[in-house]
Amino acid sequence: MTSPVIFKFRLFIAGEAMNSTQAIANLTALCRIHLLNRHEIEVVDVFLEPKRALADRVFMTPTLLKLGPLPKRRIVGTLSQTKLVLQALGLSDLPK
Repeated sequence: MTSPVIFKFRLFIAGEAMNSTQAIANLTALCRIHLLNRHEIEVVDVFLEPKRALADRVFMTPTLLKLGPLPKRRIVGTLSQTKLVLQALGLSDLPK
Protein backbone atom coordinates (compact mmCIF):
# COMPACT_ATOMS: atom_id res chain seq x y z
CA MET A 1 0.00 0.00 0.00
CA THR A 2 1.41 3.40 -0.96
CA SER A 3 1.28 6.30 1.43
CA PRO A 4 -0.70 9.37 0.33
CA VAL A 5 1.12 12.32 -1.21
CA ILE A 6 1.57 15.07 1.38
CA PHE A 7 1.20 18.64 0.13
CA LYS A 8 3.60 21.02 1.88
CA PHE A 9 2.79 24.70 2.13
CA ARG A 10 4.63 27.67 3.61
CA LEU A 11 2.49 30.76 4.20
CA PHE A 12 4.25 34.06 4.83
CA ILE A 13 2.17 36.55 6.81
CA ALA A 14 2.66 39.97 8.42
CA GLY A 15 1.62 39.65 12.04
CA GLU A 16 -2.09 39.81 12.73
CA ALA A 17 -3.01 41.98 9.76
CA MET A 18 -6.47 41.30 8.33
CA ASN A 19 -5.03 39.96 5.05
CA SER A 20 -2.82 37.58 6.99
CA THR A 21 -5.62 36.16 9.14
CA GLN A 22 -7.82 35.80 6.05
CA ALA A 23 -5.09 33.92 4.19
CA ILE A 24 -4.58 31.53 7.12
CA ALA A 25 -8.33 30.87 7.37
CA ASN A 26 -8.73 30.41 3.61
CA LEU A 27 -5.75 28.04 3.31
CA THR A 28 -6.91 26.02 6.31
CA ALA A 29 -10.42 25.67 4.84
CA LEU A 30 -9.08 24.77 1.40
CA CYS A 31 -6.86 22.05 2.86
CA ARG A 32 -9.64 20.72 5.11
CA ILE A 33 -11.95 20.33 2.10
CA HIS A 34 -9.55 19.30 -0.67
CA LEU A 35 -6.50 17.81 1.09
CA LEU A 36 -7.83 16.30 4.31
CA ASN A 37 -4.99 14.54 6.16
CA ARG A 38 -2.70 15.12 3.17
CA HIS A 39 -1.17 18.50 3.94
CA GLU A 40 1.28 20.37 6.13
CA ILE A 41 1.10 24.12 6.65
CA GLU A 42 4.00 26.16 8.00
CA VAL A 43 3.18 29.77 8.85
CA VAL A 44 6.05 32.26 8.87
CA ASP A 45 5.55 35.75 10.28
CA VAL A 46 7.86 38.09 8.37
CA PHE A 47 7.98 40.47 11.33
CA LEU A 48 9.49 37.72 13.48
CA GLU A 49 11.57 35.98 10.79
CA PRO A 50 12.48 38.51 8.07
CA LYS A 51 15.53 36.54 6.92
CA ARG A 52 13.35 33.54 6.03
CA ALA A 53 11.19 35.76 3.85
CA LEU A 54 14.26 37.11 2.07
CA ALA A 55 15.69 33.60 1.63
CA ASP A 56 12.46 32.52 -0.09
CA ARG A 57 12.31 35.78 -2.09
CA VAL A 58 9.06 36.87 -0.44
CA PHE A 59 8.54 40.61 -0.71
CA MET A 60 4.77 40.86 -0.19
CA THR A 61 2.40 39.26 2.27
CA PRO A 62 0.49 37.12 2.41
CA THR A 63 2.44 34.82 0.09
CA LEU A 64 1.84 31.10 -0.18
CA LEU A 65 4.54 28.71 -1.39
CA LYS A 66 3.62 25.18 -2.40
CA LEU A 67 6.84 23.31 -1.69
CA GLY A 68 5.75 19.80 -2.51
CA PRO A 69 5.00 17.84 -4.43
CA LEU A 70 6.72 19.44 -7.37
CA PRO A 71 6.34 21.71 -9.22
CA LYS A 72 6.72 24.48 -6.69
CA ARG A 73 4.16 27.25 -6.93
CA ARG A 74 3.72 30.75 -5.46
CA ILE A 75 0.56 32.79 -4.85
CA VAL A 76 0.29 36.28 -3.39
CA GLY A 77 -2.95 37.34 -1.72
CA THR A 78 -5.61 36.23 0.73
CA LEU A 79 -6.42 33.01 -1.16
CA SER A 80 -10.11 33.93 -1.16
CA GLN A 81 -10.87 32.76 -4.70
CA THR A 82 -10.74 29.03 -4.07
CA LYS A 83 -11.19 27.89 -7.66
CA LEU A 84 -8.37 30.12 -8.89
CA VAL A 85 -6.12 29.10 -5.98
CA LEU A 86 -6.68 25.41 -6.73
CA GLN A 87 -5.83 26.01 -10.39
CA ALA A 88 -2.74 28.05 -9.57
CA LEU A 89 -1.50 25.34 -7.23
CA GLY A 90 -2.18 22.63 -9.78
CA LEU A 91 -4.82 21.05 -7.51
CA SER A 92 -7.99 21.62 -9.53
CA ASP A 93 -8.11 18.02 -10.78
CA LEU A 94 -7.79 16.41 -7.35
CA PRO A 95 -10.77 14.53 -5.94
CA LYS A 96 -12.16 15.87 -2.69
